[in-house]
Amino acid sequence: MATEDAAPPERTPRLKANAIGFVDALVIGLNSTSPAYSLAAVIGPIVALAGIYAPGVMFASFVPMLLIASAFYYLNKVDQDCGTTFSWVTRAMGPWAGWLGGWAIAMTGVLVVGSLADVAVSFGLLAVGLDGWVDNSFVRQLLTVLLILVMTAVCVIGTELSAKVQNVLILAQVVCLLVFVGVALYRVYAGTSAYDSVEPALGWLNPFGAGGAALTGGLLLGVFIYWGWESAVNLTEEVEDSATAPGRAGLWSTVILLVTYVSVGFAVVGYAGPAFLAENAGEEEFLFAQLATDVLGGWDWVLLLAVATSAVASTQTTIIPASRTALSMARRRALPAHYGHVSPRFRTPDVSTWWVAGIAIAWYLVVNQISANALLDSLTALSLLIAFYYALTGVACAVYHRRHLTESVHNFLLIGLGPLVGAGLLTWLLVRSVADMSDPANSYSGTSWFGLGPPLVIGIGIALTGVIVMIVWRLRSPAFWRERPGVADPDLVRRKER
Repeated sequence: MATEDAAPPERTPRLKANAIGFVDALVIGLNSTSPAYSLAAVIGPIVALAGIYAPGVMFASFVPMLLIASAFYYLNKVDQDCGTTFSWVTRAMGPWAGWLGGWAIAMTGVLVVGSLADVAVSFGLLAVGLDGWVDNSFVRQLLTVLLILVMTAVCVIGTELSAKVQNVLILAQVVCLLVFVGVALYRVYAGTSAYDSVEPALGWLNPFGAGGAALTGGLLLGVFIYWGWESAVNLTEEVEDSATAPGRAGLWSTVILLVTYVSVGFAVVGYAGPAFLAENAGEEEFLFAQLATDVLGGWDWVLLLAVATSAVASTQTTIIPASRTALSMARRRALPAHYGHVSPRFRTPDVSTWWVAGIAIAWYLVVNQISANALLDSLTALSLLIAFYYALTGVACAVYHRRHLTESVHNFLLIGLGPLVGAGLLTWLLVRSVADMSDPANSYSGTSWFGLGPPLVIGIGIALTGVIVMIVWRLRSPAFWRERPGVADPDLVRRKER
């Protein structure tokens, strides 16, 4: 438990309690995953790996996410802290592990925000027929930076405004995806597909149909497409019924994502056929743009708009976990105090939010100067950070509740075994990712950095930077490192079963 002198004095207002409800938290969790964009980014590579069994691989990818979502749910019940993994791992396993978990969350936002905004701008321009602007790197990057600034301002102005914007964006996104799925499947059964279409079958849900190697590769991609649902839990201090609603929102968002991904997987594989998708896997999200034109004709802007709104929504919501984690770390004196500032007017973490946006913009612009492929390589490095802090959270759940796991079958399975299995799967994926990324040929650029693939170098660089920053701050401000691991309050644990 935290020592008394580890808690900083109250210098700023608290986050606004009860600012949003369960549905708002659920929507933010969904939008953080950017389902339309995620599908656009990975549907080609997954089909290249698994063929017609792509829907089954996406189903298998859901399993570790659900198990880790269970860990988030039960940890949030005993500790409603917007720092989530940082706070929980610190309480369960000590400050060193907790600090690294918080660093990983903050850096994921920095790596991905620029890319999300870039995709939002590109697909938005395509949707309105401004294709030439997409090819103009100066215009596209300028609009990307402006979009990040606007979405950051929305985050700072208030959680309620953020939720209202997200509600509109998710509605537009889901409607557009449903239209695409409906028309694509209709054309499959009507025999009017422009490709060698295949009628969907339940057997496509078999994740082992394409072999173990395809399943492994698909699971690695699955870490990316499901990532982000925990943004709902980062808002725990601002959600009504904070002990249970954020965790339930996280759980339900993974289930809704599963249904969405599998439905679109059936439609895309059925309409285009596995051969065409495998041949064009390298085109990634713009393959989705081509299919939009083929399926919807002059109405292709519907799907383009879905991807654009998906990326816009995720640009905003991805800032939330990083900024709330930085706030939580500053409150515990694990970061400089100014990162813990809360706006007296808006009751949001304004300083940490703008810092996250500023660093993300700098990263986006600098990496783009290297090459567009370097930006994609930085996204690939995300899987290392995501797998790390998700696995850490699963282990922390079992460790923190260790004295209560044998009190009931419920506790043993849902609080202990499930999160540990999820953590084990993600650790295995982390090791596989490191092995794959060590080969430069597996990177987007195909180049070698220090004899390794650029994504692995980026991941190692972020990890080493985190260790250096942690050691420096430990020497300057040792208060946080006096905290000692503890165990969950038995009364809170028993309350789960009521």
